[in-house]
Amino acid sequence: MKPVICGIDEAGRGPLAGPVCAGAVILGEGFPCEELNDSKKLSATKRDELRGFILGKALAWGIGWASHTEIDSINILQASLLAMKRAFEEMIKNATEKHSLSLGESINAIVDGLYVPDISLCEGYSVSCTALVKADAKVPEVMAASILAKTARDAYMDEMALLYPQYGYEKHKGYPTKAHRQAVLNYGSSPIQRLSFKVR
Repeated sequence: MKPVICGIDEAGRGPLAGPVCAGAVILGEGFPCEELNDSKKLSATKRDELRGFILGKALAWGIGWASHTEIDSINILQASLLAMKRAFEEMIKNATEKHSLSLGESINAIVDGLYVPDISLCEGYSVSCTALVKADAKVPEVMAASILAKTARDAYMDEMALLYPQYGYEKHKGYPTKAHRQAVLNYGSSPIQRLSFKVR
């Protein structure tokens, strides 16, 4: 039996604040991929449009998170891999509940970047995992995962902007812009600050 392709990607490795978020997506046969692209190359409006399309049409999907405190504790690389693992596990849980995947099915997970999360021990499924640099520009499933991760994290940072308006999270989503760095210097670390990241 031909393995199904699962794309995995993260958003939010570079910011000074907030969590890192990952998406895991199996599009399935016949999914129209023409408009998919690396999330960074799409407008916010287009990403939101495609997010709804992916959630409604994909065979299976999941979102995973690693908090700012986990990032400080285990470093951003390990936290990114943890978020990917959680996204994959959430996808499997959703797919199993909805019977969109059959037990015993082979899954070939493709991860954007150089490293892969530990997802090989997945009860009921045969899973292989491959790292591929720039997969978010080459593999539709990874493009979709990138879009889900980016839109989920952006929405979270918009919520944080309402709680901590002085930091301007709705504008920069926690990334190290000049305005963000200055806000931290002016007001101190926010409650979602990554304290292991240097502001200057």
